[in-house]
Amino acid sequence: MLLLALDTATPAVTVALHDGEAVLASSSQVDARRHGELLLPAVDRVLKEAGLTLDALTGVVVGVGPGPYTGLRVGLVTAAAFSSALGVPVHGLCTLDGLAYASGIDEPFAVATDARRKEVYWARYGDSRTRVTDAAVDRPAEIAERLAGLPVVGAGALLYPEAFPDARDPEHQSAAALAALAAEKLAAGGEGFLDPLPLYLRRPDAQVPKNYKVVTPK
Repeated sequence: MLLLALDTATPAVTVALHDGEAVLASSSQVDARRHGELLLPAVDRVLKEAGLTLDALTGVVVGVGPGPYTGLRVGLVTAAAFSSALGVPVHGLCTLDGLAYASGIDEPFAVATDARRKEVYWARYGDSRTRVTDAAVDRPAEIAERLAGLPVVGAGALLYPEAFPDARDPEHQSAAALAALAAEKLAAGGEGFLDPLPLYLRRPDAQVPKNYKVVTPK
């Protein structure tokens, strides 16, 4: 097994290689505006560090979000391109699940990432491997009571300490954790993956103006 994992659903542009037993190499850079510039150089970097080439891959793991429109699509399109070129499968995982897995928490908690617009993407977990709610997007004040008393992992918790006083690491997504989670799932039979499609929880900022008049030339 040799998995290339990547995720661009958050400000972290993160890539890792996993051989089914351990992470061979990883790279993470936090830059919310340069996903497209940073991702492929990061892939090259981890391959060189591990002394491997793309044709050795047996699969690609990609975080499907939730996340902002543009950044999220960079990772998904790249994963699809590798899959098509190499003839290997793409395994989708919820980005929040990667943060949960990396936390190692074995009691109920939540994960919250920055959704901008003063909102967070979030979900609740029974432990680091078990999500118990669907991912959602809400204002922190609207969910503070529902998550009261729970540790909250991720950048969203750090951004809104008044709503999430028990913030926990990690702050940012890690492809190394995403790859390790995928390797576990594959070793257990390969269930629990998502289609490698973007998980959008709200409409994009760009909208067709109301009362827009289509003019068709005669």
